[in-house]
Amino acid sequence: MKFFIGMVFSLVVGIYVMIFTGFGNSLVQPSIEKKIQEYTSKEAHLSRFKLGIDSFSIVLELDSQNIIYLNGNYSLVSQAFDVAYRMRLDNLDSLHKLIQNDDIKGKFYTTGHVKGDVDFMKIKGISDVANSNTSYQIELTNLNPTSIIAKIKKAKLSQLLALGGQKQYADADVDVIVNFKNITPHKLDGDIKLATRRGKLNTKVMKDDFNITIPKTSFGINLDAKLLDDDVDYIFNLKSNLANLNSSGKILPEPLKLDIKYNVNVAELAVLKPITGLDIRGILRLNGIAKGNKDKLIVDAKTNLASSKSKFQAILKDFKPSSIQAKVKNLKIQKLLYMLKQPHYADALLDLNVNITDAREGNLKGKIVSNIKKGLVDAKFITKEYKFKYNMPRTIFRAKTITKLDKNLIDTYVNFNSNLVDVSMKKVRYNLVDSSLKSDFNINIAKLDKLFFVTDRHMLGGIKIGGEIKKAKDLDFIAQTKTVGGKLNINLHNDTLVVDAKNINTLDLLRKLIYPEIFEAVLDAKINYNLATKKGKMSGDLIDGRFTSNSVFDLAKQYTKINMYNELFKGDIKADINQENILASLNLLSKTSSIKTKNTKLNTKTNTINSTINIDANHNLIAVKLSGKTNKPKVKIEADELLKSQVKKAIVKKLGDKLGDKLGGNVSNLLNTFFK
Repeated sequence: MKFFIGMVFSLVVGIYVMIFTGFGNSLVQPSIEKKIQEYTSKEAHLSRFKLGIDSFSIVLELDSQNIIYLNGNYSLVSQAFDVAYRMRLDNLDSLHKLIQNDDIKGKFYTTGHVKGDVDFMKIKGISDVANSNTSYQIELTNLNPTSIIAKIKKAKLSQLLALGGQKQYADADVDVIVNFKNITPHKLDGDIKLATRRGKLNTKVMKDDFNITIPKTSFGINLDAKLLDDDVDYIFNLKSNLANLNSSGKILPEPLKLDIKYNVNVAELAVLKPITGLDIRGILRLNGIAKGNKDKLIVDAKTNLASSKSKFQAILKDFKPSSIQAKVKNLKIQKLLYMLKQPHYADALLDLNVNITDAREGNLKGKIVSNIKKGLVDAKFITKEYKFKYNMPRTIFRAKTITKLDKNLIDTYVNFNSNLVDVSMKKVRYNLVDSSLKSDFNINIAKLDKLFFVTDRHMLGGIKIGGEIKKAKDLDFIAQTKTVGGKLNINLHNDTLVVDAKNINTLDLLRKLIYPEIFEAVLDAKINYNLATKKGKMSGDLIDGRFTSNSVFDLAKQYTKINMYNELFKGDIKADINQENILASLNLLSKTSSIKTKNTKLNTKTNTINSTINIDANHNLIAVKLSGKTNKPKVKIEADELLKSQVKKAIVKKLGDKLGDKLGGNVSNLLNTFFK
């Protein structure tokens, strides 16, 4: 027994020597330092390490600017302790790996005592966190916090943001009082009070980070929350010269249950971009309630969005929209465009009625009706924005849409009316699954000349066009119209445009385009054109062609005694299109005559022509040169061959009468040589 007691005593003495003496401390210290270095990823060291049987004193230097001091007493038998601590962290930037936050900045100091045992302990201390005057007291039972009392006075919001790894978007003096007698889950008993004073937004940081310019802004925040068991009763107020937010009510965090009301008054929405992520601006007033739980949460709102009178109600299930109802009255389109940072395209009033009885993805059901009234296009802006050569005329408009939602299909009826163009679509179908679109359309332009600012061409009359649009993987546009006595079929597949013209009356076409009405015929033509390259070809056939009164045919009739107005022509026309440049050729034939032109140059941008037309009137040649503007070209007639022929005939006739047939024939041969 003595031997056993001796062994135990020796072991105890050995452990004491190995751990609780200076010699033992020097042996244990390197091992502890190594473990700390592995955990902190820093070259930390223990500049002081004294561990006795009932007391200790430790100084841990994470680096030269971040030091932790610990000293106190403890009992191995009762497991009680009384420890004083002091942490001076003057360079949090160097502790990113330890804190696992790459953005945290600033410094932190705290000192205090921890007293008690494993079953129950108290932590009491003070701190200068965020340059504040802070005191705190925490009670832990079985190492779990059960009570917290803390007072923070004049903490700097900018420094709190830095500690949280955020930029200094604002600064303020922050006071917080936390008084929790019990923070045991489901047995909460306490309150939180928060107040900020002298709050100011950092306009430079807001500009640099979010590209929003806001005026000098001051703000104040007050929060008073009482927590009892699982309920949170709160009153929250935010006041500033840009936005006011008030909210109050009761929240049950788990399972979530709400019964709150709110009121939002924002003088400038741009300031909320860091919170909402939305790049919008302008004024917003919003108030309403939110009531319910996870199974059914009702959110009501009233707003003056874009000077409207609007009401919304959304019912959420599992925090996802289940149904949505909204009524919007007299929303000003121009103000909505301003809020969305869009150009001022038009002024108008919008009425909207939304009744979505099922808002679940894949199960949509409902109806949306919109009416746009008193619309007025900003013609001055449109002219400048799209660089029109001529001013857009004053344009008024109105529109109505009716949209029906049926699972993954959205069908919309559209009716748009203006003094320029009317557009109706009986069924615009959009498929949410494959993002495909299919729609019919009817376009009615009563007066084409009102589109002069776009077409850069005066035109007579109107036109009606009907067809279909399809957009899935490819874009297909099909349209038909009856005009100028015939029919046009238009087919667009992606960038490839094909136009088929049948039985077009050229005289009606020239009249509609306000060109000189010199030729009447029936034209069949086909155009192949690529919208991307702006290149294409045109070919056509002309039949039953007759010319109207013109100086060239009058000249031919005068000298050849041939009336080309009675001639019936047929032939073909071809053209190569390269953007605004057209290179055309024409070949017309009758029983006695022909009209040909090759490499006629037309420019649709400058509306100019450069052409030579060769006319053979029963072997009498006339060349006509056209240049200048297409609607009023300069005409130059070259009739040298015709005049030579007529002079020769006149001389031969006169000499023949005087000299007789034989002598006259010789003179004729001589003149042929002379007029070559």
